[in-house]
Amino acid sequence: MNATMKPSDRIFVALDTPDLDLAISLAGLLEGHIGGVKVGKEFFTSQGPEGVAAISALGLPVFLDLKFHDIPATVAAAVKAALPLKPFMLNVHASGGEAMMKAAIKAAGLGSISRRPLVVAVTVLTSMGDDDLAAIGVDGLANAQVMRLAALAKRCGLDGVVCSALEAEDLRKELGPDFKLVVPGIRPDWAATDDQKRITTPAEAIALGADYLVIGRPIIAASDPVAAAKRIADELNK
Repeated sequence: MNATMKPSDRIFVALDTPDLDLAISLAGLLEGHIGGVKVGKEFFTSQGPEGVAAISALGLPVFLDLKFHDIPATVAAAVKAALPLKPFMLNVHASGGEAMMKAAIKAAGLGSISRRPLVVAVTVLTSMGDDDLAAIGVDGLANAQVMRLAALAKRCGLDGVVCSALEAEDLRKELGPDFKLVVPGIRPDWAATDDQKRITTPAEAIALGADYLVIGRPIIAASDPVAAAKRIADELNK
């Protein structure tokens, strides 16, 4: 965890909307109060690369959350195609395996930009618990599956993983201080939990070892998104 980062730098706001004008408005409103924004499948399916470019043009770091998961050649091609958008970070599914992850990290370094994006792997979705894993044939607890996939991602040369804060402390101990931990499923005490199962508060997540927090509805659905972002940053600062 980078101790020189400001608390607000750790916050990536999830722009989970198909509306380009709303996404641009929210990103512009929050600039200077957060570290970056996350754009995912809902926004990308609606607005495509042009929409991501419009967000990126605002100057905020962009986490391109498309969770690539396919054969190695296809994932490598997708990563390379994303490079002109200049994402700060993008992700793949660790369950795609060793060859796929190695192809992704290799492709990330093929662009003409001076700094390649961080490539992180999704371990177990934060909406999934032990029962959900058992239903799809994965034996054992969610924590064990996260540890297994995260260790594989590091061996493949990836920069970090997307994980629940509940695994962050163990991952930090096992995989070292430089391996990035990107944590969604963040809910302040004053926000609703919605459909997330493995959740923690922002301050708890940072204390457990998270580098970046992905926060959506507690900020974008707030009556005052800037005040909500400031409140979370203040909690992190304490």
